[in-house]
Amino acid sequence: MKVLLISILLGCGISAAIFPKSTKVRWCLKSEQEKKKCDDFVAKAEAAFACILRSGTDECIRAIREGQADAITLDGGDIYKAGLVNYNLKPIIAEDYRKDAETCYYAVAVVKKTSSFGLHELKGKKTCHTGLNKSAGWNIPIGTLVSSGDIDWKGQEDVPLEKVVSEFFSASCVPGATPGSNLCQLCKGDCSRSHKEPYYDYSGAFQCLKDDAGEVAFVKHLTVPSSEKADYELLCEDGSRKSIDDYKTCHLSRVPAHAVVSRKDVELADNIWESLQHTGDFKLFSSEAYEGKDLMFKDSTVQLVRVPNITDSFLYLGAEYMSTIRSLKKETTPEVKTNSIRWCAVGHAETVKCDQWNSQDVDAKIECQQGRSVEDCLKKIMREEADAMAIDGGQVYSAGKCGLVPVMAEQYDAETASSYFAVAVVKKGSGLTWSTLRGKKSCHTGLSHTAGWNIPMGLLHKDSKECDFSKYFSHSCAPGAEPESSLCALCVGDGKPLHDSRYKCKPVSEELFYGYTGAFRCLVEGGGDVAFIKHTTVQENSDGNGDPWAKDVRSEDYELLCPSGPTETAPLSQHESCHLARVPAYAVVTRPESRLDVVSILKDQQNRFGLSSSEYFKMFQSRGGKDLLFRDSTKCLQEIPSLNSFEDFLGKEYVSTVETLRECASSVPELEQSCTFHPCQQKS
Repeated sequence: MKVLLISILLGCGISAAIFPKSTKVRWCLKSEQEKKKCDDFVAKAEAAFACILRSGTDECIRAIREGQADAITLDGGDIYKAGLVNYNLKPIIAEDYRKDAETCYYAVAVVKKTSSFGLHELKGKKTCHTGLNKSAGWNIPIGTLVSSGDIDWKGQEDVPLEKVVSEFFSASCVPGATPGSNLCQLCKGDCSRSHKEPYYDYSGAFQCLKDDAGEVAFVKHLTVPSSEKADYELLCEDGSRKSIDDYKTCHLSRVPAHAVVSRKDVELADNIWESLQHTGDFKLFSSEAYEGKDLMFKDSTVQLVRVPNITDSFLYLGAEYMSTIRSLKKETTPEVKTNSIRWCAVGHAETVKCDQWNSQDVDAKIECQQGRSVEDCLKKIMREEADAMAIDGGQVYSAGKCGLVPVMAEQYDAETASSYFAVAVVKKGSGLTWSTLRGKKSCHTGLSHTAGWNIPMGLLHKDSKECDFSKYFSHSCAPGAEPESSLCALCVGDGKPLHDSRYKCKPVSEELFYGYTGAFRCLVEGGGDVAFIKHTTVQENSDGNGDPWAKDVRSEDYELLCPSGPTETAPLSQHESCHLARVPAYAVVTRPESRLDVVSILKDQQNRFGLSSSEYFKMFQSRGGKDLLFRDSTKCLQEIPSLNSFEDFLGKEYVSTVETLRECASSVPELEQSCTFHPCQQKS
């Protein structure tokens, strides 16, 4: 029964929880050379490691999944495979090559200077590859040749890619390909994807070229030794050739560095990281003593860098590289239909509204996906599991850093167009001013939101240089902050006394003090001294407007704080002269390639379900909550010109404010940290 249970759990990809934790990090090795280096590392550095030998990369990935090993360093193609649901591993530590490329490297095509062909004249040539499905040796060069039309491939359902490639080249060495096939013809050993094959990996592929077995080697830019560079050249995409040192202008792609992968276990990742900090005098990034190259780590590695915890294989590899892999495997997720887009809703209340939207009997349909948070939804859009959502300007900044684009903006009135005023509201007669807020209690729409966080905290940081805002205010409600932090002290969750606190301080509509309305409610009844909201929020929730909690609220009891100007406070009506900033509206974001479909369908939807519609369902009205899917104050959606970048939409002043705030590491959302971890993740 126990064995059966373990088998079931393994199938669910949650093996880490059922295996006892080892006191030592079990490193998986693919050859006797690597095993010898690992054993010496353990002995000489007294490292807390155990060395586990397996026959190849796939066997190591399985061993880690099953809890028989803990870690291995993999290249991008293998990081992709290890991240698939049946393995569920993730990158935790990246190799850093410093001045040469930092946490990225260049995939290049190397040839002998005595040859004369170009990149688009490879048909019939003999080729050397690092390994099947590896980044520089297979995914990038074959993807490039397929994209350019040099290799004519209709898809896996037509002819297997390996067969087409084997017919395109006259002979090859592609370690890991089917033994006996044309792709193994040039190999010197068993054509296995391990160091048992002499032509395996970067040094092996280059040796294959050096021995005249092949005419071109697909490797990384650091592969050719300095002493031999004069004898070799690079093939450029435009058909020309350049010297080995010109890799920055002559390469096939820039790809993420190799990374250590492990199970999704934060404690295990911490243990692996800590264990790698204690190497003593052992040369971890050298393989000279073991008659090999790139054993355990690439020899060109200068140091190791911790990957942000939220990072999975997709975020690490980035949109462009993932697109290359999908094109080679023909594993594209269902494309956006011209009459349907998948909207991502956060939380239960938004999902209910989205389902109502979906149920409308029209040709152009909205399909609903649910996310745990805005960041979760953005990841779904990036992975092509969803297509669009409307988000705050601060979140547009993070989404833009992850390669998404704003395509339609909410418009609230004719005067402000697609923008609004961020304001600080206090109770009239409180005696508070902008300069006396330190130590007071604050109410925020949400962490990284424009009016509720980026603008006020950016201004406060500019004056105080304070980065720990939990020290600036005594108590706050800033949904999205750490639950144990004082930034969550005023939050109330769903307000139901018999419920647990699962919604407390969460950036979802179930947290009563989330969003504009929630932050104002925090000021009214939650003990807050100041609320950072938009200029229309008080009027929308007072003088008979808003939900039942606001029935006795009078707008005349509140006023604005003016950070500059002739007065320190002003009536709510003077928001144009007393505000923190004029800021960009919420915007709909999507992937660049989905822009046309999203804009077209949303224009059709607002014609049917906008404010002038006679339909029961209204896009810009919320029942059972506030500002669900769109802000309730939205009059319509306006298309953002396609030439505008996310920085253009947000405006220089706002971008400058966000970048100033980003000087505080605690103000960089986890998703943004992952998307900006290294420069080759984002789609170029």
